[in-house]
Amino acid sequence: MFDRRTSLTVIFWMIFSQNLFATTKPDSIIDKLNEIDANVVLMRHALAPGFGDPKNFVINQCATQRNLDDKGRNQAKLLGLKLKQKGLVFNKIYSSYWCRCLETAQIMNLGVVTSFAGLNSFFQSHADRNQTLQLLEEKLEGLDQNSLTLMVTHQVVIQAVTGMSVSSGDFVAYNSRIGKSVRINIK
Repeated sequence: MFDRRTSLTVIFWMIFSQNLFATTKPDSIIDKLNEIDANVVLMRHALAPGFGDPKNFVINQCATQRNLDDKGRNQAKLLGLKLKQKGLVFNKIYSSYWCRCLETAQIMNLGVVTSFAGLNSFFQSHADRNQTLQLLEEKLEGLDQNSLTLMVTHQVVIQAVTGMSVSSGDFVAYNSRIGKSVRINIK
């Protein structure tokens, strides 16, 4: 039977060991990037309610697209802050032309965002799949292996490149030279 002093000791060790293991997490973002010598981080845009885009979709008119809501904007802001806290600095930031991707990248506030058609969604044939992936392949081949590029895009693009299915606000590290990828948890 435990006395009070023994109980306090057990509680102390339970708390201490939980904190010890919580602070020695082996899968840090930097570790994941280094694991595959990643030079690209692919991100699916932040939360945008709904599925696909409306039938009246026009690429340069945000009112005709599925867009971020307040939760998505908050998600993008928090993810940007977390990336900064982790010390990640991106040499280039590219985004799909879709407003939800551009807004995600801009709200994250990590640097200048450049629209790039090679990140556009071909989910509902608003962009040609083959042309989009050809543009992206050319861009990836031309990236410096010693720099880090952020690409904010769509689920279908990330899956086509990495074979991974991701949720809104998820990230995948990618090595464009060898085509290797790994999920990274920013949350």
